[in-house]
Amino acid sequence: MTKKDFPEQDQTQPGEAHKMMPQPTLIRQNYKGSGKLKDKVALVTGGDSGIGASAVLHFAKEGANIVIVYLEETKDAEAIHAEVENMGRKCLLIKTDVSDAVNCEHCVQACIEEYGQLNIVVNNAAMQFPQDALQDISKNQLHKTFETNIYPYFYLTKAALDHLTAGDTIINTSSVTAYRGSQHLVDYASTKGAIVGFTRSLSAQLAPKNIRVNGVAPGPIWTPLIPSSFDDVSEFGQDTPLARAGQPSEVGPAYVFLASEDSSYITGQFIHVNGGEIIGG
Repeated sequence: MTKKDFPEQDQTQPGEAHKMMPQPTLIRQNYKGSGKLKDKVALVTGGDSGIGASAVLHFAKEGANIVIVYLEETKDAEAIHAEVENMGRKCLLIKTDVSDAVNCEHCVQACIEEYGQLNIVVNNAAMQFPQDALQDISKNQLHKTFETNIYPYFYLTKAALDHLTAGDTIINTSSVTAYRGSQHLVDYASTKGAIVGFTRSLSAQLAPKNIRVNGVAPGPIWTPLIPSSFDDVSEFGQDTPLARAGQPSEVGPAYVFLASEDSSYITGQFIHVNGGEIIGG
């Protein structure tokens, strides 16, 4: 992508994909599924757009049935729902706020009632509120960021564990900011670091049950979170070694890998889809 590809645009969080210019690419037209997730059931928070929607479409292409959990972006969610059904898979939409533990329990219950099983949990929903100074991060903002970005990972996973069995997987979305920090996103980066700790700790706890826990740490990816968070997106992603932002379609396959048997000897790890930034991990 080049600067001209990201014109000025005005959105408020959580952002809506159908209003973005240009439209994000969620899955490559030439992506061919091979049944890696045939008849599995995947529950994805924030699955209505961006990275979550890309994971949903790739999972469906690989034969999975889907539960999309989203906050309020019904038009985006319905569009992804239609795409999943066009692939011949089933898709359940749940509109709810996952920062509430009871809502997370209800999501899992609805999944079991609809499909009778749950095999893949993707904790992905997030928000961010850029601030240039720590003093500008209010108590309310701090609570909102943590209540949205890390608490639901605990709530939803705890509810799901009653239904996951050997061979099932949990995939958590972190961020490049967890590893290198971000001077404008101190609270957001802190939650993403917490997700790394959560993932690595839980992976050790669940390893004896052969339930694998891994994560993806994306760099600058063109999702609704970006135009709804930043006033100027003209140079978004240009400071990466590849000198461009990534598309959700370039992240989704990482979720397929971690959800499938291809990664059967991998747990407690993160895949860094970040345009070439070299970081620890």
